[in-house]
Parts: sequence; structure tokens; C-alpha cells
Amino acid sequence: MILPFFLVYVAFSIYPIVYSLVISFLNWDGISTPSFAGLTNYIRAFTKDPFFYKSLTNSMILMAFSIPIQIALGLLMACVLKDFLKKTRNGFQLINFLPYVTTPVAIGLIFQQMFNWKSGIVNAGLGLIGLDSVYWLGETWPARVVVILTIIWKNYGYMMIMFLSGLSSISPKLYDAAKIDGANWVQSFFKITIPLLRPIFNFVIVTCVINGFRLFDEPQLLFQSDTQPIGGPNRSVLTMIMRFYEVSFRDFQFGYGTALAFSLFIIMGIITMILYAVLNAKGDD
Repeated sequence: MILPFFLVYVAFSIYPIVYSLVISFLNWDGISTPSFAGLTNYIRAFTKDPFFYKSLTNSMILMAFSIPIQIALGLLMACVLKDFLKKTRNGFQLINFLPYVTTPVAIGLIFQQMFNWKSGIVNAGLGLIGLDSVYWLGETWPARVVVILTIIWKNYGYMMIMFLSGLSSISPKLYDAAKIDGANWVQSFFKITIPLLRPIFNFVIVTCVINGFRLFDEPQLLFQSDTQPIGGPNRSVLTMIMRFYEVSFRDFQFGYGTALAFSLFIIMGIITMILYAVLNAKGDD
């Protein structure tokens, strides 16, 4: 009974992974005869490629700003919907969750128009309050801000749904007992809601970090102009997946590209294990 699924899984999942691992030890452009390179591609990634560390740094910067905000915003929206907007909860859930299921192409076009230097609504708003226009998509930190806002806008609805599922599992009797003891909403939030949502926090933090390392769609769609290199101005939003894409499908260095992919896998594995250790340690306390 499991043989058909097992065969498909091996053919389309296991075999490509193993084959990619083999390619990472080769020099190959996809056309000529591949030659064995040993660990050269991995050594190049960690010692000779400045864009590898730049993409890693950019990914860390984007995650450092976007993850706390999207988690906090998602938790806040979940608590507001649960406690203050019970009658209109379903409608607001749909509105806040729609960005998460919106196609990345549409999101890229929306934010391109909003942050356009000459005709964007953001600069128009800055002009109304007497501030100068900002070249959002042409400077290092403004470009990062746009990507961070895009990530937050897209993902906080998913965080909201996750926290709503966790809030639904908390017994109302705990909040009733807290009210009898004189606790207000803020005190109940920090003494009951936050501690009991710890498993949800652990899950969303780990998944956010993994998705942060896999970030590609938003910066690629925002900065796909021919007038600037991949990764935006000064490659300020070049992520590790974008670097892999550039090497593999623009420079046709498939051996080095797959080595970058497995290097990213190693980094993600190490960071994920550290996160699990830290979060589980806090949970045991």
C-alpha cells in the first residue's frame, strides 16, 4: 500500500537531494563534462566568496528586525480579536490573513508602487508633513526597511492564526480566577497568556528563523530592475537563497551553487539546534 508513495518520494525527493550533494563536489556548468573538485566549492564558499558572508549578514539583519515585530503584532492582533472583537472576529481574521496567501508577485508590485521615489504614496505622505522624499529602493537601509515591512505585512496574519489556536486552548476559568483576585487585562496577559503560549512561541520562532534563511521572493521581486545588481542597492538585501540563485542560474556554476545550498542547510541546522536547546531550557525552567 505504501509502495507507490515511497517510489514517488524516492524519485522526486530523495534522489534529487543525493544527486545535488554529488554535484556539490564537482565543477559543472550543466553542459560540459563535469570534473571532480572535492571540497573546493565548500572552501570557496567559506573563505573566498565575500558575497556568501554578505548574504548571511543581510539575512540576519532582516530577521533581527522582522521576526520580533511580526510575532508581537500577530500576538497583539490575536489577543484583541479574542477579547475585544468577538462579534467581528471572523471578518478581521480573514482580512489579516489575506496577505499571507497573496501571491508574491502581487506583493512585490504593490510595494514597488507604494515606495516608488517619484510617484509612490509613501513619499507623497512624507511630502504632506513637510519631509523630503526618500529613495526607498535605491539606498542601502531604506531598501532593507522596505523588505522588512514587506515580510511583516505578509507574515503577521499567519502568526495571528497560530496564536489564536493557542489562545483557544487556554481555559477561561484561569482568566475568571485572575479577575476575582483583582488582576486586570495586562496582568492576565503577562501572567497567564504569555507563559501558556510558550509552545506556540517556540514553534513560530523556529519557523520564522528557517523561513528567514529561505527568504527569496520579496527582495527578488522588489529589486529585479536591470539597472542594479541582484540583491538591490549595494546588494543590501542579497539573501543566501538569492546568492544561490545568482550563482546557479545566472552564472551556471551548478557545482558551487549546490555547495552554497548545502552550506546554508548546515548553518540552518546548527542555528535550529541552538534555538531548540535555548527554548527548551527556558521551558524546563
